[in-house]
Amino acid sequence: MIDLRRLRYFLVVSDELHFGRAATRLHIAQPPLTRQISALETELGFRLFDRSTRNVSLTSEGRHFLPYARAVLEQVDLTASITSKLAAGSAGHLAVGYASSIALSDTFSQTIRAFCSAYPDVQLTVEEGASSTQWSQIIEGRLDIGMSRMQPPTESAEIQVICLDNEPLVAAIPSDSPLARQEQLSLAELSAYPLIAFPTDYGSGLNDIIETLYRRQALTPLPGPKGKQITSIIALVAAGRGVAVVPQCTQTLAMRGVTYRPLAEDGATAPLLVLTRTRERSPLVKAFVEMIERTVRGQ
Repeated sequence: MIDLRRLRYFLVVSDELHFGRAATRLHIAQPPLTRQISALETELGFRLFDRSTRNVSLTSEGRHFLPYARAVLEQVDLTASITSKLAAGSAGHLAVGYASSIALSDTFSQTIRAFCSAYPDVQLTVEEGASSTQWSQIIEGRLDIGMSRMQPPTESAEIQVICLDNEPLVAAIPSDSPLARQEQLSLAELSAYPLIAFPTDYGSGLNDIIETLYRRQALTPLPGPKGKQITSIIALVAAGRGVAVVPQCTQTLAMRGVTYRPLAEDGATAPLLVLTRTRERSPLVKAFVEMIERTVRGQ
C-alpha cells in the first residue's frame, strides 16, 4: 500500500518544482524529502521527476499520476472530515415520518429548512404515512422520528411522545353549499352532509379525533368518500362529494370550490405529536426535536 505521507510530499514538490521550497513548506529538511520521493518512485516503479542541478520537472508518468494522487488524498481528507462529523453528531442519516396533514403546516417546512441549514452534511429522508404505521417503524429503526396526530398504544413503552401543540380543526365545505354563508359551523350542521375522511383501516389519527368529537355531541356522521391523503380529501370536497373536518393548516390548500370555516365546538383540536425511541441517544434526533420545539415556540 502506498504511503499517504509520501503522496503528500509528492504533491507539494509537484506544486513547487523545487525540493528546497517544498521542504520548507513541509517543515522538514531537504535530504529526508529527497529520500521519501525516491522511495515513492521505487514503490511505484517509475520516476516522478526529472532532476538537474538547476531544474525539477514532472516526468510524463509523474504528470499522469498527479491527478490520481490528488484524488486519493482528497478522498482521505473527506473521509477524515466525515468521520469527525459523525463522531460529533453533525453528519449521518435521519429518517422522519409524518402524517399527511402535518406537511401542510409552517412547523413542518420551517423545521426542515432550519435543520438542513444547520446540518448540511446530514442526509434527511422524509416519508409520509398514517400515524399508526409510524409506531412499528420507529421501534424497528426504519424511522428515527415521527410527526403524528395519534398517541401510540399505552403498552408501547419503547416510544417517547412529546405533544408540542394543539391545532384548531376547521370545516372544509363546498363553496356553493348553504353552509358557506355562515361564519362558523357546528358538527350538528355538518352531520347532515356526507363526511369525507381517511379510510377506516388507514390508521389515521385525525379519523379517531373526528369520531370522538362527533360522539361527544351524540352525533353520527353520514359516511362519505374516502381519501388516503389530505389533498385528495380536499379535492373530494371541491367536487361537492361532502364535507371534511381538517387541521387549520389545511387552509393552505386554497383549492377552487372549497371554503373553510371554524368549528363552534370547544376542544376541536388535533395534536402535533413528536415520537422517538424511548432510549434514543442520537445527537441528530435530539437536534431535530429541538428544532421543532423552537419553531413551535416562535410561531
